[in-house]
Amino acid sequence: MWQAVRLAAGTASALGLARFAYGLLLPAMRDDLRWSLTQAGVMSAANGLGYLFGALVTAGLVRRVGSAAAFRWSMVLTAVALAGTAVSGHYPALLAVRAAAGVTGAVVFVTGGVIASRIATRASSGTPIMVYFAGTGLGIILSGATIPALGAHWRVAWVGMGLAAGLATLVSWTAASQGMEEPAATTRGARLRPLRRVLLAYLLFATGYITYITFLSAYLAERHAPLAQVALIWTALGAAVVVAPALWSRPITRWRGGSALAALLVLLAGGAALALTSPALPVVLASAIVYGATFMSVPAAVTALVKAGTPPAGWTATLAAFTTVFAVGQTAGPWLAGILADHTSTDATLAWTAILCAAAAAIAAAAGHHRPPAPPATAAVATTEPAP
Repeated sequence: MWQAVRLAAGTASALGLARFAYGLLLPAMRDDLRWSLTQAGVMSAANGLGYLFGALVTAGLVRRVGSAAAFRWSMVLTAVALAGTAVSGHYPALLAVRAAAGVTGAVVFVTGGVIASRIATRASSGTPIMVYFAGTGLGIILSGATIPALGAHWRVAWVGMGLAAGLATLVSWTAASQGMEEPAATTRGARLRPLRRVLLAYLLFATGYITYITFLSAYLAERHAPLAQVALIWTALGAAVVVAPALWSRPITRWRGGSALAALLVLLAGGAALALTSPALPVVLASAIVYGATFMSVPAAVTALVKAGTPPAGWTATLAAFTTVFAVGQTAGPWLAGILADHTSTDATLAWTAILCAAAAAIAAAAGHHRPPAPPATAAVATTEPAP
């Protein structure tokens, strides 16, 4: 389990810092650089586009260098990209560096998920997968506790996050052990047809969930929320991500088919909608806690469904395919929601999350339970013994 905890530094960096902390920095960058909400959304979409490219190349990269090396060096490059975001305020340059962070973040996300799945197989427990995704909350807590206090100094925040990501690289380095490699001889292609409903639900989730966390700070800024309130809400959101494994490990492991996934998406939709009822602190705080306790458990639930419905040799390719679809949604969501918000208000971004996640829940509820075909005896041995 300690290996999974150290591996969780990967999601803390690649998602908590490189992906989600941008939402906290958006108000300061928007004021200083005079962005519209559409431009702010495009900046998030650039990160999502990089994420898409990273997901597309991960399977090939793993075949060349192995999952451990891909994970480790992508962590290094993520730290470099985060610090590099502070170098320039030029919009095209920022688009490029945010896209680069997306590429490396996707590689970390996929390879770390595969390694966590193999840890889970050896432990005969789904908890390592949940712990891996819960690491995202550590990055959110760190950014929520520090970034609001920096005010307009967004460049300092990016440098600080680069240093934090460097520390996360050191923590996770040995967790991506060679013993968790997927032997090239047993590598197979993605199996998507049996999981097509899960895939569609995942696309809608990705398109919807990202707008809440991208525009939450802008939503609060429009209502003149004090910095201490913003910090409290983000820290509570991150803490909810961290405790999510205690809430969802058993349902994800034991509930059949897409039941756990559907339940998560229903709660996520409800949490986003809750913030629309009132800007009062208790209401928005409750919304953030519900959101935090569910949104990173969705990838964990999807990973568990992939693990149950795919032979071990196909995990990398199938997870990479799911991450590609996930990246498509993350790319389109902030851009489309930003355009909508420019013509209405930031309320539209939260409504966007609620509607799309509710639709995803309905689709996930219809997803069946699939078991992978039994692998040949030689492949079974190859995927459960340490690589030479």
